Amino acid sequence: MQAAVAAMAAHAVLAYPTFSHALLSPLPNLGSPPPLVSAFRGVSLRPTPTPLALSAVAPKPLAVVAAATKKAVAVLKGTSSVEGVVTLAQEDDGPTTVNVRVTGLTPGPHGFHLHEYGDTTNGCISTGAHFNPNNMTHGAPEDKVRHAGDLGNIVANADGVAEATIVDTQIPLSGPNAVVGRAFVVHELEDDLGKGGHELSLSTGNAGGRLACGVVGLTLL
Repeated sequence: MQAAVAAMAAHAVLAYPTFSHALLSPLPNLGSPPPLVSAFRGVSLRPTPTPLALSAVAPKPLAVVAAATKKAVAVLKGTSSVEGVVTLAQEDDGPTTVNVRVTGLTPGPHGFHLHEYGDTTNGCISTGAHFNPNNMTHGAPEDKVRHAGDLGNIVANADGVAEATIVDTQIPLSGPNAVVGRAFVVHELEDDLGKGGHELSLSTGNAGGRLACGVVGLTLL
């Protein structure tokens, strides 16, 4: 009888393991989980990193350009009713543009010259001879042989008004032959431009008396 009970106990242990034994046993292999599959299709929006340029660019220096235009003016006055204004302008070292307006003249041509001195203590007589730095004889403005101050004639209309624009390379507003401080003179008669055959043709153009004059001065006009 005791042998039968022992055999039954041994059978129970082999058939049914204890609880502690079950906790220590490995879990059954349930297999690997299925792989995850992305459903996204398209172009990746992840930005591509761009290296930053750290080199500094030196700023360009500011260019300050000084005004190259020079301007001057002369106010003409005389003992008669003749009067006027002459304005001069020169760009860099280019020719000088002379704008003339004179009133009170008799109709017709009148000699118009730049004289050597800006001295009017004795009226227009003390302005001296024509401005002549190259020691030439009198001529026309377009002649190679001429005084620098030989600017030809201005022509008055029936109302006695003469207006003219003269462009000339021999009357600069700066440099050794600058005309600033010299004087413009309007003459009584026509300038014969050195071709009249008169004894004064090669010195004054036989232009007669001096009706009005004005000293050239720099201006902001």
